[in-house]
Amino acid sequence: MSSSRPRRLGGQGAGSRHGHTLRAAQARPFAAPGVVLVLLFGVPILVTLVTGLGNNFLVFVRAPEALAALRLSLVTSTAALFATVLLGTPLAYFFALTKFPGRWLLELIVDLPIVLPPAVAGLALLMTFGRRGFLGSALGQLGLSLPFTTWAVILAQIFVAAPFFVRAARVGFAAIDVHLAESALVEGASPWQLFVLIMLPLARRALITGLILAWTRALGEFGATILFAGNLEGVSQTMPLAIYIGFEQNSNSALALAVILIALSALLMTGLRRLEDHDD
Repeated sequence: MSSSRPRRLGGQGAGSRHGHTLRAAQARPFAAPGVVLVLLFGVPILVTLVTGLGNNFLVFVRAPEALAALRLSLVTSTAALFATVLLGTPLAYFFALTKFPGRWLLELIVDLPIVLPPAVAGLALLMTFGRRGFLGSALGQLGLSLPFTTWAVILAQIFVAAPFFVRAARVGFAAIDVHLAESALVEGASPWQLFVLIMLPLARRALITGLILAWTRALGEFGATILFAGNLEGVSQTMPLAIYIGFEQNSNSALALAVILIALSALLMTGLRRLEDHDD
């Protein structure tokens, strides 16, 4: 049975290898400008890793404040990711399968935090959920106070990270052949069965991609967090905030945390690259 899927660039066979060699020769003259950008990215990261690892790394990373920041970052980013999947997956599915007037505006609202400066995101959250904010008095009557708490950290991470997941998931759902869904419905599948048994498995790579992007963004969140949640050790001081404060007080501690954050981000992005390579 023939397949309409395009042949991989690195497929087997002499023809594929020859084509790959020709394309590599065509691309080689364009490598020099790219090397400059790679060095711009790579050298500072490498210097940070070498300096941090060679500067009593284990001593500083085991410090109580460093462990507290690491623990808080992992807990809050995981909670933010869980909320993002729970709320973002249905939203992405809805966007992918429906067309209605004004949909572009809703999608714009969801995508906007991707390009908003983090300080603006933090200010927007504070103006909405702060004690004197738009919803602050109503929350206060319920005995709830979000600013400068761990919940504020999670909310800030959701605000800046969830759009990455929703965008990736929306693209993944929209790429599924509509005839598959129609066939399943004709055969008697319910909308829930269609979603769980067909749409989710077919969109899994897009969903995993969105998960990884959202998690890395949540781990690295700084600006919205410091404005909305503050910088209280053990409460709202995540790794990026601890690095910022540590650089002023103890640069060695900041370097140790930077190494951890780089390693975590690199691990997640490596997983994303492997997923993309497998998908190709």
